[in-house]
Amino acid sequence: MNGIEKIIKYFGSLTRAAHALNLSGYQVVQQWRAAGRVPPEHCPCIERLTNGEVRCEELNDRVDWTYLRTAPTQLPPSSAQEAA
Repeated sequence: MNGIEKIIKYFGSLTRAAHALNLSGYQVVQQWRAAGRVPPEHCPCIERLTNGEVRCEELNDRVDWTYLRTAPTQLPPSSAQEAA
């Protein structure tokens, strides 16, 4: 079972999956199913909502998720830090 099918199974239906992901309709999930992958910007949210049962790597294999998981996060300095 691929990641998209796991999303549908986790939420119970295409419609419930779309609603849980705050998408405009089940057709979006159906398009992902047809394409065979989820757009990268949705993958982390899906992983969080499924408590890690569906991982980003299962949803889109064109992204190096291992690199992104281990890369240090660089946040710009806040205005308070700039003033100091």
